[in-house]
Amino acid sequence: MDRNKRIGDDAYFMLQAVKEAYKAKEAQEVPIGAVIVKDRKIIARGFNKCISSLDPTAHAENVALRKAAKKLKNYRLNNCYIYVTIEPCIMCLGALINARIKRVTFGAFDRKAGACSAYRITEHKKFNHKIEITGEKEKYLSSKCAEIIKDFFNEKRTKNKK
Repeated sequence: MDRNKRIGDDAYFMLQAVKEAYKAKEAQEVPIGAVIVKDRKIIARGFNKCISSLDPTAHAENVALRKAAKKLKNYRLNNCYIYVTIEPCIMCLGALINARIKRVTFGAFDRKAGACSAYRITEHKKFNHKIEITGEKEKYLSSKCAEIIKDFFNEKRTKNKK
């Protein structure tokens, strides 16, 4: 696929992840959204559901992974791509590697807990699967992705002060 087509696809799929993040926000969850794509089609969507499901592993990426695995009837998601609004945490990146996701595209860095930037997990050579990372530097709605989560926590802090 030529670069211009990929950039157009990436922007479209990231917008779909942003829509999932807004669903999380409406549900009073941390507003992170994800979509999984295979053959340029969305096969699964997810948003954070940790609070509502009482499940600390129900991050947007894991919710989408579970749906994609069921749809494909395989826990290996070869040749699938994930678009997520915030850089994955260590738990989620580990799950993405184990699922054999081909590429992770995220909208905004998580400088405190991001598996790529804060912990540099993808630089380790011992994994049996190498995952491609495309992040904020590509500018796929990065400011919008960062704004959603920043606004959410600002609103939470304001409510807690009252």
